[in-house]
Amino acid sequence: MFFEYPKTLYLLLLLLPMLALHVWRAIRGDVASLRLPGLAPLRHAGGKWRTWLRHIPVILRIVATAALIVAIARPRSSSEFERTDTEGIDIILVLDVSTSMLARDFHPDRIGASKDIAIQFIAGRPSDRMGVVVFAGESYTQCPLTTDRATLINMIKDIETGIIEDGTAIGNGLATAVARLKDSDAKSRVVILLTDGVNNRGEITPLTAAEIAKTFGIRVYTIGVGAMGMAPYPVLTPYGVSVQQMQVEIDEELLKQIAQITDGAYFRATDNTKLMEIYGEINGMEKTRTLVDSFPIYKELFMRFALICLLALAFELFLRLLVLRTLP
Repeated sequence: MFFEYPKTLYLLLLLLPMLALHVWRAIRGDVASLRLPGLAPLRHAGGKWRTWLRHIPVILRIVATAALIVAIARPRSSSEFERTDTEGIDIILVLDVSTSMLARDFHPDRIGASKDIAIQFIAGRPSDRMGVVVFAGESYTQCPLTTDRATLINMIKDIETGIIEDGTAIGNGLATAVARLKDSDAKSRVVILLTDGVNNRGEITPLTAAEIAKTFGIRVYTIGVGAMGMAPYPVLTPYGVSVQQMQVEIDEELLKQIAQITDGAYFRATDNTKLMEIYGEINGMEKTRTLVDSFPIYKELFMRFALICLLALAFELFLRLLVLRTLP
């Protein structure tokens, strides 16, 4: 506790003359007197306790005066309060939804694993705005930048292969993500591009899209999804769906160039565990900036001393008028 006007407390010295005056009067017996024709009226006047009780009102008045002076000095207390502000990162996930993402070298398949792990990544970054772009032979925005995690996760769950024309237009997917981020005022803007194939469609080449991303200061992390060599792939036959081993083709050199141009990084995911580790590594590389601002919070305490003053005066008045029956 501290006082806003500490010099006011010097007024407490006035209590000493008040107390001295009362002691002096008590010693001299300087009290009001009344002449009576006999002792009969004093028979029920009280005993020694009444003599001591007559000092209580003076003590109460001194306490009330002291409390009033302390209240005028404006007592206050303070405590430190920390306000935390976060500067989030804008992140666009670019997911390949071509039919090759149905390969079952991941569980349950590439597209399913990519969605599940992306959802975990999103849930772990509550301070960032995030969005999703999907691509195959073409690209479009599945969800624009948002902080609404529930909506974003539900829209990711709705992603399926076959929703757009088949193919692998990596350049179009990246360019769409850049278009979503270029007007962002976030301190850091990031694209995470996940694909399992070789660019074979689209009006914009992947390297051109990477140069555009670099122009806007957008960093691109690329992830090649697929086992090394062969992967089980479901094929529709006259007798139903048959799983056959097919060659895995990922243009790793292209994905590395995209990452290098944009000051990002390239990763290769060969199973669910590796893909989860990659997202964890990216999560560690792209840290949300936290700003902590500390400032004091003040609490006024004068009211409790004012209340003590009022209670002391009220009790003094009660004793004088109803118990001692003397005038203030």
